Amino acid sequence: MQCPSASFRATPAALTVKPRLLRHTLLSLLLVLLMLGIGYIGYNLSEQSGIRALRVNGERQLELHARAVESEINRYTYLPSLLELENSVSHLLLNPTPYRRTLVNDYLEGLNRRSGNRAIFLLDTTGRVLATSNWRDADSFLGEDLSFRAYYQEAVHGRPGRFYGVGSTTGEAGYYLAHGLRYQGRIIGVAVVKVKLEALQERWEKARLQAFVSDENGIIILSSDPALRMKAVRPLSAEDKERLARSLQYHWWALNEWEPRSREVLGDGLEAISFAASDQSSEVAYLAQTRTLNDTPWHFTLLSPLTDLRREALIQGMLAAVGFAFLAFLLIAWNERRKVIATRLAAREALLAANNELERKIAERTADLRASNARLLDEIRERKQTEDNLRKAQDGLVQAGKLAVIGQMSTSIAHELNQPLAALRTLSGNTVRFLQRGSLDTASTNLAAINELVDRMGRITASLRAFARRSDDHGQARLGKAVDAALFLLHARLERTPLTLHRDFGDVLLAIDQTRLEQILVNLITNALDAMSGQPDCQLWLDGRVDGQTYRLQVRDNGPGIDPANRVHLFEPFFTTKPGETGLGLGLTLSASLATAAGGSLAAHHPETGGTAFELSLPLLESTDSTASPTP
Repeated sequence: MQCPSASFRATPAALTVKPRLLRHTLLSLLLVLLMLGIGYIGYNLSEQSGIRALRVNGERQLELHARAVESEINRYTYLPSLLELENSVSHLLLNPTPYRRTLVNDYLEGLNRRSGNRAIFLLDTTGRVLATSNWRDADSFLGEDLSFRAYYQEAVHGRPGRFYGVGSTTGEAGYYLAHGLRYQGRIIGVAVVKVKLEALQERWEKARLQAFVSDENGIIILSSDPALRMKAVRPLSAEDKERLARSLQYHWWALNEWEPRSREVLGDGLEAISFAASDQSSEVAYLAQTRTLNDTPWHFTLLSPLTDLRREALIQGMLAAVGFAFLAFLLIAWNERRKVIATRLAAREALLAANNELERKIAERTADLRASNARLLDEIRERKQTEDNLRKAQDGLVQAGKLAVIGQMSTSIAHELNQPLAALRTLSGNTVRFLQRGSLDTASTNLAAINELVDRMGRITASLRAFARRSDDHGQARLGKAVDAALFLLHARLERTPLTLHRDFGDVLLAIDQTRLEQILVNLITNALDAMSGQPDCQLWLDGRVDGQTYRLQVRDNGPGIDPANRVHLFEPFFTTKPGETGLGLGLTLSASLATAAGGSLAAHHPETGGTAFELSLPLLESTDSTASPTP
């Protein structure tokens, strides 16, 4: 009789299938794990290589843009100390009066308009604002107590004040440059310039550059992304928040912490950060490179996107995993072919088909990689060209800023007032002698002349300010009156010079301000006298003629003439051929500018007979038949 349990006994074939299935399952699992591991290694190596390349390129960008920030910051460092050259500023600080405050307010307003800053203001030694460029605005700084500001406390003790903050009056952010103004070795006040730095942010946004600048407190003060401004790059303690709130450096900003999703330090000043995208469903990763800005405690951080780099690394990892899978497949196929001879041809065909497919994919991916490399090379060349263009543009802007400031220096005022002051000195000395002799009528006449010269000096300074504003108001001037006034200003000089003066011009009415015409004539006649200095026979011709709607006045001397090498530089600022410190090199430049502003011109001619002739051309308003007779 058969045992009932015999029907459940396992056969040898069934016992063989189970270990084989288990072996195949374990082998497949091992291959999958190895493929994933090699793919991860390939991804990691490709990512590290890409980060190194991105880091090298980012360091060049970081250096370029950091230097641009340093240049923008240091561009106006000289401006506060420039106020020490202005006498009205020192007078206001030493003895404040409403009249002096008005003069300094107007001066600061014009200086601020030319330099393009937010504001320029003046503080006394108690920290109160005495004068400011925005004195006309409703939110003017005038009278405000700023003694609590760090830049004032540094400057009043003789140290340069550097400070970034949000204005407590206007609520506008700016970079403050402060300088202690000295008089006879002691500090009598503080000059402060508030600089605009928004132009950097605008350039970053136009260039699609992702970067920001953080100050010594870890607060982002400049950023290409508006959402990051006034956020802390590191956690702030309760004491730090209380200290910053008391200082009002950032006004009433909350100073929230910038919180990325992840941060990984890769080296000194280098880290990988990521934060949520705008849709919150993904994240955006960046390589952050940070550099300390020179002469400031600030840090410049450049953010380079890692998305494309990680996508390339993912492709490389997948290729490594596929390559390993392909190699494993070849080994398994070779092993199976050795075991199963009967299926060798079918396995070979399948293997060739799989091989062709993989080669096609690899060729496609290789072509994509080559195209990507070509695009990267083109981008590198374009970026290098852009860097060169930016560097050239930066040099041009710095040179243009220097020439714009040099044109507004106060030495031009000293040059234009030199002759009236000499006349005042002579008349005042004569008046004292006449008073001592009892000649009251003559003394009264001299005092009237002094009063007229003082008025003329006021008109000179007013005309210089009007010229700095490039006014369109030309006015009108009588040529004969202007010549007489110029000769009167140079009377003392003419008495010491053996000069024969030839006058041959009409008493015409010209389209130029009277004082400006006198300034031009004084400069031209003075230059002619300087050129003929030391000659026994000095001849000066003033010849005029009408040319259509233009009147041409020629001022010619019989001096030695001008060297041909110097002729091309005659109308350049600060160029002079006078020896020592006799000339400032501004007379011809200013005269040509005044003539051009009135719609005319000033040109130099060099006659073959010798000497130099300057021809002044001005629009003619009215002509008369009267002509001044030649006068020795």
